[in-house]
Amino acid sequence: MEKEQELEWTKAQNIAIGVDLVAAAKQQLQFLAAVDRNRHLYEGPALVRAIYRYNACWLPLLAKHSESQLSEGPLVVPLDCEWIWHCHRLNPVQYKTDCEELYGKILDNSNVVSSVQGSCKSKTEEIWNSLYQDEPYNLNLQNALSEDMSERISRLDKCTKYDLVSAVKRQSPFFYQVSAPHMNHDLFLEGAVSRYKGFLHLIKSNKEKSIRRFCVPTYDIDLIWHTHQLHPVSYCKDLHELLGKVLEHDDMDADRTKGKKLDTGFSGTTKQWEDTFGNRYWRAGAMYRGSAPSPLTTTPYQSNIMSKDVVAFPDHQKVLELPEVKFVEVLLEFLEVRNLPEGHKGILFASFSKTQQDIFFNAKRRLSIFSEYGEKQVASFQCEPTGELLFELMSYSPSYLPMKRAYKPLGSSSFSLQDCLLPPSKLYVEKWLEMVPSSSNGNLKPIYMRVAMSFTVPAIAQRTLHMVRSRPVSKSSCFFPFHGNNQDAKSLKHVIDETGRELIRLQMRDPEKEKAKGNSVPRKEVVGITKSGKICTLAEFVGTGWSLMNSNWSLHREKNSKDGYPFLLKGKKMVKFFPGRKLDYELKDCEKHTTEDKTEQDFMTLVEFSAKDPYGKAVALLHLKSGCIKIKEESITVPGIILAFILSDKLKKEKYNGFSVNATEMGSVEEEIDENPEEVEGTNLNSSGASEVALKIEVVEGDVLMSQKGGGCGGACGSGCGTATRSAGSAGCGSGCGGGCRNREKSSGCGSGCGGGCGGELGNSVKSGGCGGCGGGCGGSGGCGGGCGTILKSGGCGGCGGSGGCGGGCGTILKSGGCGGCGGSGGCGILFKGNGYGAKSAQEITSGNSCAEDLPKAVVV
Repeated sequence: MEKEQELEWTKAQNIAIGVDLVAAAKQQLQFLAAVDRNRHLYEGPALVRAIYRYNACWLPLLAKHSESQLSEGPLVVPLDCEWIWHCHRLNPVQYKTDCEELYGKILDNSNVVSSVQGSCKSKTEEIWNSLYQDEPYNLNLQNALSEDMSERISRLDKCTKYDLVSAVKRQSPFFYQVSAPHMNHDLFLEGAVSRYKGFLHLIKSNKEKSIRRFCVPTYDIDLIWHTHQLHPVSYCKDLHELLGKVLEHDDMDADRTKGKKLDTGFSGTTKQWEDTFGNRYWRAGAMYRGSAPSPLTTTPYQSNIMSKDVVAFPDHQKVLELPEVKFVEVLLEFLEVRNLPEGHKGILFASFSKTQQDIFFNAKRRLSIFSEYGEKQVASFQCEPTGELLFELMSYSPSYLPMKRAYKPLGSSSFSLQDCLLPPSKLYVEKWLEMVPSSSNGNLKPIYMRVAMSFTVPAIAQRTLHMVRSRPVSKSSCFFPFHGNNQDAKSLKHVIDETGRELIRLQMRDPEKEKAKGNSVPRKEVVGITKSGKICTLAEFVGTGWSLMNSNWSLHREKNSKDGYPFLLKGKKMVKFFPGRKLDYELKDCEKHTTEDKTEQDFMTLVEFSAKDPYGKAVALLHLKSGCIKIKEESITVPGIILAFILSDKLKKEKYNGFSVNATEMGSVEEEIDENPEEVEGTNLNSSGASEVALKIEVVEGDVLMSQKGGGCGGACGSGCGTATRSAGSAGCGSGCGGGCRNREKSSGCGSGCGGGCGGELGNSVKSGGCGGCGGGCGGSGGCGGGCGTILKSGGCGGCGGSGGCGGGCGTILKSGGCGGCGGSGGCGILFKGNGYGAKSAQEITSGNSCAEDLPKAVVV
């Protein structure tokens, strides 16, 4: 920061607030989670009844308690009344007015305990029952009276005129935006409090300068702002001292369309913040997440019908050696460059990558520099919180000679992720990096590039495991040797992790087949063969269902499920299998426009129901066609793999084409390089990123594949294979049905349907090809891209991923050329324009979750 900007930030941090906002924010998140478990309060009879109880019972009781304490301890507010009180206080001006008109003063929350915090409610319940004999203290929300409560409300002597139904409707979606685990972390909340003070400082500055601006917060700031308002006396006092009035909280606008009030307000707030304080307004984990997923049921799960807990079976908990992996979300922006060589005339851009292998991010991406183009472009991605980020400054000079090298490396620098994540981390860094000059740079002065980065707190990562068919084992194979001579290797399935490391092998033993071979097998079962060669029975077919892991779990087929789930897993937890991608795996709005419904039949979402999550929590996603399973909860890892194997076997017999990928197609990069050294020498991938082969990012259901691998795009969870030597070839695209591996000279083999093939027959370093044709495309059903491209023109990326999109057109180093389609795993988007709270263009596009018109004009290679 400049000295003046540092002074402004210091002034902001000196703003006095009479509440411990970090502790109070945690309590608010706990309360919002409790309300979300009781969604009857969002609408319908329970909501109307709660509003009546709030006006008829809670406010009068609170008023009496504020005049003369009714009990020795604090009052404990009932959950339904607290929810209405919560929404009322989030209009602080209206709440102050209503309280003063009805009760002569602001009714505060001091000496009141939340329904989720109060351990002793008996005294409050006793007082309540003495005052309101006809209204129970604890309301059964599911059985709330359906009678017309509006008439009873109208007869009340004291009742707020504020439209509380509309207030609840506006506040109901808020919890989804702040429900990610990092929001509840002290380090993240402490930074949010500091940013909230900065937000108030901007508003004060506007007032002093008579500037009318609609200031829009990011969600971390908004969470703290809500927290402050929930303490009405302190909020009024603090804001009167700061602004001379109570600051209104306008939550009436929800239109995020570009150019509307919310969008323009956010853009204006962003510019003012960055001009005033000198740091970036956006923050990782604080931007708009999109609309909440559709609920699976309107009837909450009842904990009293849950199957009894069973004793864990430790031998099976250790079947897989799957080490814990963490991830962070990162937002990155390149701001400006100093000390360029004299006479420099090229177009500047910068690339970023990881210096070591990363499960989530192992690609090189390019991003424009703000000072060069005047357009804010922010890269959003996930990576492991280890190693270093490598930044390379490049110069590009247009040339009409396709074989002439147009890139010039100017310098590089690295940044340790641990430096920003270890205490006393602020989860944000903005600094000038000295770029180590490349050998071709004759500049005597060191070049500096200003970089801004924001991180979330490291969290446990979702894991992606693949199930593949057996293959012959070569000497250089990364798969361990198979132990035993009596097993049929062709019937084995290998379970591998993201790096290609094998975890276990599975085999289905069928008694009928074994009898034909002369073997005696008492029942159908699934056996696992561990890395040490140990064979263990993981599941047995018993009666009409499967018993898993020594009867710790049982799988049943549900033929008449009212909620539409065909399978039910019961044991330590209750897990239902829903067809398609549900809850956290649900496609974003723009993806739904370009993805055909028929692709949903390839997926099953495993949803856990419990007292904590009565409406369900997605714990895993199974892609039946490719044999891929994404797992969020460690406890479901082993049963999830077993079930994926069982369901694939069952559906295959029902003529479903499961496990279309075999182990040969999933071969590791290391193996291929060892066996083809002459191809490695022929591919020029140097450290500066000035490659003669255009690198290509493939995005599969939110997982960024290695840039060295061209395969794996499409509806499948990572099919096909490609290597560093085959980066021009995007083989294996299209839900796992897109052909085998292609060499450096040919990049076809993409997609299915008529017109497939990425780049036709000339997909080498000169012509990287257009991805897909009419009906083909990478990953499913469409994409009218096509056309060959050169190193300068990336061609039309067509419908690369999911169900299409009309890309097409040739691109340059500044334009990726119509990279259409946001369906499925497609899109080439890694950027957003920064309107994080207000506009679609602010949505994170890491997993292709942005419509084509939202993509900024920048290089994506």
